[in-house]
Amino acid sequence: MIATVALALLESVQAFSAPAMRAASTRSSAVTMFSEGDLGVLPPLGVYDPLGLIETRDMRRYEIMEIKHGRAAMLGFLHVIAIHAGIRFPGYLSASLGVKFSDVPSGCFASLEAVPTFGWLQIMFFTCMQETGASPFAEAQTDDKEPGDIAGIPWVRYDDPETKTFKLNVERQNGRAAMMGMLGCFVHELLGVDALYPTGGLGGAAPPEIF
Repeated sequence: MIATVALALLESVQAFSAPAMRAASTRSSAVTMFSEGDLGVLPPLGVYDPLGLIETRDMRRYEIMEIKHGRAAMLGFLHVIAIHAGIRFPGYLSASLGVKFSDVPSGCFASLEAVPTFGWLQIMFFTCMQETGASPFAEAQTDDKEPGDIAGIPWVRYDDPETKTFKLNVERQNGRAAMMGMLGCFVHELLGVDALYPTGGLGGAAPPEIF
């Protein structure tokens, strides 16, 4: 169950790709090449393609997937920080089952398992609406938009090209860091240590003081 929930979270954005993007990914159009200075091509790795995917795959689709997974991971990492800090919403997570938000444990997997099945169905339904543009909070990703441009509400736009490029690269790097961070949290818990504070021992206690 834990593995299923984790995979559902990490792959939901890919599973509910908008129809327009499904069609785009299957077309045999010209391959998008990357070079130094492109969005997401940053030091120290630069153009890093050890498997040669750039020459054989639709890299626009991969860009869109990376941005979406990065955004999901950033929200997920904020969730981990919040639950470990003891932050909970007031009221009930499920009134019919008598489950309060305060009853949700602080562990990554434990907090996921605490959500009732109907709650997960609501989350997946909302994700599907976001992906297809049926939600009033987002628009579907289409070929005429830049990767990741799905804001359905008035959004901050940067007139200065250099500032916009900097902001988009920051988002890409933060998303990559968050994906690695979430992976680290999951691995820590599977090893039996605290997700955010693995050096505290198997019981999650604080490590000895360093003088």
